[in-house]
Amino acid sequence: MVGVKPDSRLRMCDDVGFETSVYNNTICKTPNLDRLARRSVTIQHGYTSVSSCSPSRSALLSGLPSHQNGMYGLHHSVHHFNAFDGVQSLPVILGKSNIKTGIIGKKHVGPDNVFKFEYDRTAPDYDLLQCARNITRMKQFVREFFEIDDSRPFFLYIGFNDCHRCPESRYGDFCEKFGNGQPGFGNIPDWKPAYYDPKEVIVPPFLPDTPATRGDISNQYTSMSRLDAGVGMLLDELESHGYLNDTLIIFTADNGIPFPNAKTNLYEAGMGEPYLISSPVETSRWGQVSPSMASTIDILPTVLDWMGVSFPSYSLMGMEVVPSGKSLLPVTRMEPSSPSFGHAFASHNFHEVYMYYPMRVMRNKQYRLLHNLNYRAPYPLATDLYDNPTFLDIMNRTESGQPTKWFKTLDQYYYRDEYELFDLQADPLETTNLAGNSSYGDILAEMKKSLRDWRMATNDYWICYPEGVRYKNQCADIHNAPPNIL
Repeated sequence: MVGVKPDSRLRMCDDVGFETSVYNNTICKTPNLDRLARRSVTIQHGYTSVSSCSPSRSALLSGLPSHQNGMYGLHHSVHHFNAFDGVQSLPVILGKSNIKTGIIGKKHVGPDNVFKFEYDRTAPDYDLLQCARNITRMKQFVREFFEIDDSRPFFLYIGFNDCHRCPESRYGDFCEKFGNGQPGFGNIPDWKPAYYDPKEVIVPPFLPDTPATRGDISNQYTSMSRLDAGVGMLLDELESHGYLNDTLIIFTADNGIPFPNAKTNLYEAGMGEPYLISSPVETSRWGQVSPSMASTIDILPTVLDWMGVSFPSYSLMGMEVVPSGKSLLPVTRMEPSSPSFGHAFASHNFHEVYMYYPMRVMRNKQYRLLHNLNYRAPYPLATDLYDNPTFLDIMNRTESGQPTKWFKTLDQYYYRDEYELFDLQADPLETTNLAGNSSYGDILAEMKKSLRDWRMATNDYWICYPEGVRYKNQCADIHNAPPNIL
């Protein structure tokens, strides 16, 4: 590692996908993300480790999948999930090495002692709109953070709340009206809202191309313009404080976009994330695209590698903790050949507390294997994934017998096979399940073994579910195979 000051900054956005010009969206303009991409390696196959807000953030900050760190679902309100008290998170590890740590915006993890930052400007202590969407207020917080003992290296986590939905908000479905300068909506001086004609937006192939969806995406794009302005503001602050050329910058998101088939799902639309990594010392790869596969669980080992800090030795639930992620710094130098850059794993248990639908996933360069552990139950919906124009339109069209223009039916969406195997090269929409096709038996068996090995290494307490129960460190068969259907 070379650098005058080994600083790092992580930008985490909320429910953001590939609606950026960095990923070839020609309509949604993101000039500041383009600016960051010009000094970054763009990861073509970036993935979240879980497509849900709090579990994803806990996995990123602990380097452990949510089934291992204990944050199985959302942290706030009645959901009330927390990580295990013994988890050693990134800000705590860095703080012990005299590295200044800060978080601004959306945090959404707990308990506080596990995810302890030296400088913390997050909800609920600060209004979420103000600390995570008002980029002018966020700029003031950034400056405040930089004024704290500037002789130490730092780790700064910026949690934008764009482009999360805002159900029942007077500011619109994506809070896209908040701070737009119009009467009653306030003004954010550092943001000039961008507006889009619904007829011109790009509808992803996994969504129905309807007026309702197009209007929904148009509002999402406006929210995206505020996020992009925030990225520009932060780059400017780094530059004006003299840190830009010393700072490792990582940009990614927590989960898929808040639309059907994406967020809380672990199909490609729910698991795939934007992923940029900018090293100030490895400039030869700036502006390049890497076909490597990266997970948000790789961020902790990447930052520790950059800072020259070792991962601590500790145990959880009687098992030594060994991070399953990898450092991404090799990607900033050249295209890595290690097999670890050829696959990604994911694990999901809950989103909201009633949404029990555990899934385990392996994605390699060609195939995705999903194990739906609670497959005999219907797939549950989050509040914001029900209460939105796109999904309500699908429901209304289904009820009235009109064509939904969606690529699957509601029954297909709700009811899933225990194992789903898809060839992403031949079937990018994941419509044909190959798990029951004998021609793919060897591929299925190999991926099942790899997935099980990862689950064993990460102490997955769901390892016996659904066919058995964990008993005396073994899986006891409980004889609950589904009845034969004639």
